[in-house]
Amino acid sequence: MKDEAKATAVAHPIQGIVKYHGLRDEETRIPYHDSISVCTAPSHTRTTVEFGHEKDTFVVDGEEMDDGVERAKRVVEKVREQTDIDSGVRVESENTFPSNVGLGASSSGFAALSLAALEAAGGDTSVRNASAVARRGATSAARSVAGGFSRIRTSDKDERCYAERLDDGFGDDLRIVVALVPAHKHTGRAHEEAAESHMFGSRLAYVHGALAEAERVIADGDFDATFSLAERDSLSLLAVTMTGPEGWVYWKPETLALLEVVRDMRDDGIPVYMSTDTGATAYLNTTEEHAERVADAVEALGVESHVWEVGGPARVTDDHLF
Repeated sequence: MKDEAKATAVAHPIQGIVKYHGLRDEETRIPYHDSISVCTAPSHTRTTVEFGHEKDTFVVDGEEMDDGVERAKRVVEKVREQTDIDSGVRVESENTFPSNVGLGASSSGFAALSLAALEAAGGDTSVRNASAVARRGATSAARSVAGGFSRIRTSDKDERCYAERLDDGFGDDLRIVVALVPAHKHTGRAHEEAAESHMFGSRLAYVHGALAEAERVIADGDFDATFSLAERDSLSLLAVTMTGPEGWVYWKPETLALLEVVRDMRDDGIPVYMSTDTGATAYLNTTEEHAERVADAVEALGVESHVWEVGGPARVTDDHLF
């Protein structure tokens, strides 16, 4: 164990390309199938972890953590299991973007927690191990550890369910226009009932081909093929959530209006595609040349916009929160 059992990490949230839905194992958060995403920047979570305390404390954006605290404890317990640290931990985390609105805060949050805790404890900080540990907090956090375009490889074996970075041919031209629709979401509950949707079997049958296609077109840097697939997959995900027992409809009128704007802009020759995860907020994927025009169209609807780029992997920093 290092003399100073303290470390800080930064991680970027993810936008799903081919999303996962439903969990094969709730405790370890192993999903039914693989998933692919791209990290978004400059949005990020910064988390400082310090062992050596009498009890565990978790603070996010200045407030004691409530939702997700049990999952945060699972991440820390896995780190303790892998190292010789058994003391209490102090965790403080800050986001540069809103949480619980569909922007992937759980992905960057648990990715930063995993990497910082492993670094503080002197554990294995490789992408393979850190992503498997982060997965205990949120399956998407595994991909946030890897950064860029990444894929989680699912398995019924805990140690084989991890994320890895994918090769991509996009360079620096991709822009992600975030259309912020601040409606609180309940992703965990949607995952719990996903398998009860009568459309879930159809999604499982479709998703393996979609994953193979996505990996191929991402490697080729094929913008239209990649993000038209992300748009179609968003509709597939929505169909499953809407047809579960609770009938969750995450989209809001603004989300539907954004989809219409995107389709109208494509008819005018603008390369832009919409994607959503389990929330009302939308990602409008476009190129650097057209990003300002797309953002203006979002703002014209009365929706707040931000222009983001592709984010890298989770990383350790000396910029501690305490």
